[in-house]
Amino acid sequence: VQLQASGGGLVPAGGSLRLSCAASGGIFSINTMTWYRQVPGKAREMVAHITSGGNTVYADSVRGRFTISRDNARKTVYLQMNTLKPEDTAVYYCNVETLVGQSLAVNWGQGTQVTVSS
Repeated sequence: VQLQASGGGLVPAGGSLRLSCAASGGIFSINTMTWYRQVPGKAREMVAHITSGGNTVYADSVRGRFTISRDNARKTVYLQMNTLKPEDTAVYYCNVETLVGQSLAVNWGQGTQVTVSS
């Protein structure tokens, strides 16, 4: 399974970005899909999570500003980020849990840089 993340960039504070992460590479079903972010020198943190049933969980720091969604037909997860703040600057990674037969695997995308200028 390969994950291709895109949509990062440089935006001013208050701006918006939409991240995408598409899964490909075989016959599989997708369980959970999660966005994480990481700043140099700090641990990777969960930003938003969506289950196969569409239930969502958000970090306190982004709740109300970010929205996670998924398109199962396209095997893609999105992160709509609004009202961005400089502290949202990080490398964002997608994490997708896939099921192939009875085997569950956790897959990571390559990361996409988000930079919010003040």
